[in-house]
Amino acid sequence: MSLTDFMGLLGGLALFLYGMQMMSSGLEAAAGNKMKQILERLTANRFLGVVVGAVITAVIQSSSATTVMVVGFVNSGMMTLRQAVWIIMGANIGTTITGQLIALDVGAIAPFIAFLGVAAVVFSKNKKVHHIGNILAGLGILFIGMDMMSGAMKPLANSEAFVGLLTKFENPILGILAGLVFTALIQSSSASVGILQALAASGVIGLSSAAFVLFGQNIGTCITALLASIGTSRNAKRTTVIHISFNVIGTIIFTILCLSTPLIASVQGWTPSNAPAQIANLHTLFNVVTTILLLPFAGWLTVLAEHILQDKGEIEPEHLEHQLMYIKNIHTDKLGVSTISMEGTKNELTRMLRMAKDNVHDAFQAFDTHDLDAVLEIEKREDYIDYLNKEISRYITRAITHESTEDGSQVFNSYFAMTSNIERVSDHAVNIAGYALMIENNQIQFSDMAKKEINEMQGICDRLFELLFEEKEDAISWHTQIACLEQKIDDMTKEYRNNIFSRIRKGTCTDEGSILFSEMLTDFERIGDHALNIADEMLKIILVEK
Repeated sequence: MSLTDFMGLLGGLALFLYGMQMMSSGLEAAAGNKMKQILERLTANRFLGVVVGAVITAVIQSSSATTVMVVGFVNSGMMTLRQAVWIIMGANIGTTITGQLIALDVGAIAPFIAFLGVAAVVFSKNKKVHHIGNILAGLGILFIGMDMMSGAMKPLANSEAFVGLLTKFENPILGILAGLVFTALIQSSSASVGILQALAASGVIGLSSAAFVLFGQNIGTCITALLASIGTSRNAKRTTVIHISFNVIGTIIFTILCLSTPLIASVQGWTPSNAPAQIANLHTLFNVVTTILLLPFAGWLTVLAEHILQDKGEIEPEHLEHQLMYIKNIHTDKLGVSTISMEGTKNELTRMLRMAKDNVHDAFQAFDTHDLDAVLEIEKREDYIDYLNKEISRYITRAITHESTEDGSQVFNSYFAMTSNIERVSDHAVNIAGYALMIENNQIQFSDMAKKEINEMQGICDRLFELLFEEKEDAISWHTQIACLEQKIDDMTKEYRNNIFSRIRKGTCTDEGSILFSEMLTDFERIGDHALNIADEMLKIILVEK
């Protein structure tokens, strides 16, 4: 191979990988949050789960992305381990679409496809047109890179040393290991299969050698999900075990079939003059047949994963002090990580908001009853909320660097605003609880009217936070209800301040008592303000996701 051919090979590989990434990113951006919503909702039965997994993966052109999302959903408790099995099986089928696209002989029109995509990106200001342009440009660049690689590798067909090396891949163990290692390194089975197809198109490798490399590539693609499962719950790790088990079992079955039956010759006979199509067809056959065979045994795969990763009685994160339960360090910037980051952050914020809600309720209770034990519990909860605020904020600043869409960035911005508002809600609750200590120490007494007002403030705050947790079928109406409650809090604050002056004039309220009550009203009003701020950000997210 000459230096020119070698440089052409590197250039073709660069274009191929860049085109695939560009196309995948465009597809994911165009799909938006819909793919996450589909994965969440349409997993009612095994057949639908397989179809959903296949369609989503075909859309975003990455089984790794789908599996990474599934790991995240299982980690957050939104999806069961059994549902994850079905999605993973479908994802393995969906990922074969890329190979079938590559097998199409469209090299002649590839530059035109790329031109259309670039033109859409350059000359249009529409965001959706940009996404479609990225898809087309990526597809065209991918095919151009494929042609460049095939052309550059043709001289290798005359190299006895190189051909001899690839011939060794007819040994199943060597072939599987080669495919596994190469795919694990580039973390994309679609890309590694495409490179294998380029080798086949140049006549360097035949299906008899490529078959075992292909099987190894299916195992190697599990590395992305394996990395994504680091730091997750035990069930999330089991999802990765299921993914690996599926591909290992399929590899064993097809290796035996290739060695004991004329399977390879049969696949070659379907498209005798199209080597890339032979690889694409075997890849599709591998995943479809393995899915059909293992679908009735999805429960067994779950049991196998649970047996390999047993509980061992360890303490789960929710039973530990100051722990993040749903978010983890970002170990990769592969597709799908953004979705996991978003879902984990949402769940962590929900937990934080629930703690703040409890603090508000208990603070008013402590103010009324002077329960000092409740004050200590509120302060302890506040420490946890401060920890969550710091860690979630830090996580969002890292996660947003992996976000490639404007909508995704908007969601993270809203989450960032929410965490500070939740923390401020809890601060005001701690202030109210602190007044209980002053009341107890100074033996301050309040009138029955003041106690009634305290109960009313507690009631409207409880209702306000209940609304924040309600299902938001009609987002605008839901937000309007919260805005109305916040306005009512403002009106109550003004009314109760006037009542303080009335009590002072009547001599039914002490100076110290009036000062404390006035301070509490300020905290009460601010809680309403921050709750409305949280609702504002929630509404932004809902509108972005629609």
